[in-house]
Order: sequence, then structure tokens, then C-alpha cells
Amino acid sequence: GEDGKPVEVTQTPPDRDGLGLLAERLGRHGQPIRAAIESMNGARFVHDQLEPATRTAASHNTTVPGIDLSLDELNLYAARAEPPAGLAEFWRDAVAEARGVPAEPELTPDGPPLRGVRSRRLCFTGLGGARITGWYLRPEGTGPFPGVVRYHGYGGRAARPLEMYTLAAQGFAVLSMDCRGQAGDSEDGASGTGGGQGWLSRGLLDPRTLYYRAVYTDAVRAMDVLASFPEVDAGRLAVTGMSQGGGLTLAAAALSGRASFMWADMPFLCDFPRAVATATEGPYLEVPDLLRRRPDWEERAFRSLAHIDGASLAPLIRCPAVVSVALWDTICPPSTVFGTFRRLANPDRELLVYPYHGHEMPYELEERRLAAFVDRLRAPATDR
Repeated sequence: GEDGKPVEVTQTPPDRDGLGLLAERLGRHGQPIRAAIESMNGARFVHDQLEPATRTAASHNTTVPGIDLSLDELNLYAARAEPPAGLAEFWRDAVAEARGVPAEPELTPDGPPLRGVRSRRLCFTGLGGARITGWYLRPEGTGPFPGVVRYHGYGGRAARPLEMYTLAAQGFAVLSMDCRGQAGDSEDGASGTGGGQGWLSRGLLDPRTLYYRAVYTDAVRAMDVLASFPEVDAGRLAVTGMSQGGGLTLAAAALSGRASFMWADMPFLCDFPRAVATATEGPYLEVPDLLRRRPDWEERAFRSLAHIDGASLAPLIRCPAVVSVALWDTICPPSTVFGTFRRLANPDRELLVYPYHGHEMPYELEERRLAAFVDRLRAPATDR
């Protein structure tokens, strides 16, 4: 800026979209900007006076704040992710491989005393023989109960009994799953070549060794396990989660063939070309961090990531869907969510836009989600 201090640090792709985004960001500052630009291979060059762009804040929708495109532009944004050839066959084979191993679910009584609900620790077998852990809560009685699978955020662990109790008390059988290798107790398998400091970049050079190939199939098997319980109505299953959990929600709805409703909040793992260029914090940054050290891996990395991209999988989702997005989300940029949402196949879909929130879930959203599950799955209402 004019005082010599940084006004913004960002990333843009080396193409026309990236230049447009850079021009827009510069225009928001309304003053001449001296910018140091670093390319993917580490080369740096300096512009002494980058002028404010013609697409200035005056043309930006200033009535709605945000860190990405204007709301008008977001509503028109088309995801940049291109589904790779053979995507459906790739996932058909991966799911068949996971389903070829008996799940052998084990339920162990555990958890705090909860009136009207049974609480169990859960363990089942996932891809490669890894034992996947989680929790299972069900109402007292014989059912059949509608079911909900909950997926957790990046680096976290499965929802615990008190976090699942509200749904179970409303008549749902609820299952949560620890993502392998993260903060839960699930076993982890080895990934192939290519990897940075987090799970997103593990096995990055081959879609068959991607960490999320295994996790997506685990998410599908969690639905299979829930559907297998005699007290559960396999025809009334929903999936939900936030951030990484939202990305897994999209994957499970696309790949399981079981979801009758899905609700994904601020989903991660969507529209990688845009996300990697736009996110300013969070796990998307693992990719450019790795590629700065290995620029020769770029093409292979993005070719692999296309196989797990929520924007690539969205056309495979046939069930009704609700997706939420926050316009101040620097971890899962709003444009990646808008673009993915537009590709959902079922016209029975809704995008909830939170203009003043970052990567967070307001209480009101949780109430709305619960009401949607009750309405969509026709769970029995409790007496008030």
C-alpha cells in the first residue's frame, strides 16, 4: 500500500481467471499497489505501481460483504473442475473393492446415560482391511427408524454421544465415523507416492493411492453398516457434515446409492483448481505448499485431485440436497461451494447463504438442519 505495508496476501492461478481475480482484489483497495508476485516455481518479480483495476469496489456488490467474488458473480460462477474420463468407473471399482470385504460391525455399550437412547461404540472394516471406528446411537424400541450418518471436519474425530443425542431423541438412528488417521481411533493404511504435511496431499500422484479414495469408500461403508441394522429403515437415510464432513457428505451421497437426503455445510474438497488459487488458510494450502517444492508434480497432482473433487461428483448426486455457504469463509472459499452446488443433479436443492459468517456454523443453522431431517425423513415427533 501507500505506507509500504502489505495490504493482502493471496494466490491466483497463472491464467486469465487468475489475472481477473488479481485485478479485482487490487481494485478493492482503491490505491496504487506495489506487488511482489511469486510464481509456482519460486521465481519472484515486482510491479512498482499496479494500478487499481477497472473492476473496482464500485462495481462490486458492496451491499453483501465477502472475501471472494461478489454475490452476483457467485450466482453465475461455474466450477472450474473438469471431471476426468472414466470417473464413474473409477468409483464403481473402488466402492466394489471396499464392499468386497465384509464390514463385520461391532457394537460395544459405552457413553453417558441418555434417556430413551442406546449408545454404542462402533467398529467396522473399511478399504484395505482397516478397522474404522465411530459411535452409534439409536432410540429405544424396535423401529424401523430413519438413519443419519455424520462426518467430521478435517483433523477432527467422530461426533460423540452428547453431540448426537438431539437427533437420536427425535427418533433417528445416528452413526458417526472417525476418518482414518485423524484424531479418532480409526486405523490408517499407507498411501503411495506424493505427500505433504497433511492428509489432502497424501498419495497425491496417483488417484488410486489418494488418501481420500479410502476415506470416501469408508463413508460409503458407514452408510452400508447403518442400513444393515435391523432397527433401521434403509430407505430413509441422510448424510451430513461440515467442512471435510461436508465434502464426505457429497461423496457418500454420490457414491453409495443409499442417500435419500443430504445436508452439507461449507463443504471442503470442492473445485480444487479454484480452491487452491483462492483459499488463504486451511488444508487447501497443502497443495501449493507441496508444489512449490515439487513444481514438476503439478499436472499429475491436479489430475488425481479431479477424481475426489466434489464438483466432479455433484452430477452423480440424485437425492434432494441442502448446502450452506459463508461469504467470509477463507478456508472453503464461497465460489467453490456455489460452483459445486450448481452441478447437483436434483432440482430439489437449496443453497443457504450466510453473508456475515466465516468457516463456522451459527446455531440457527443447526435448528434448521434438524427441522429438515424431521420433515424429509418423517421422523416421529416427540411430545412437547
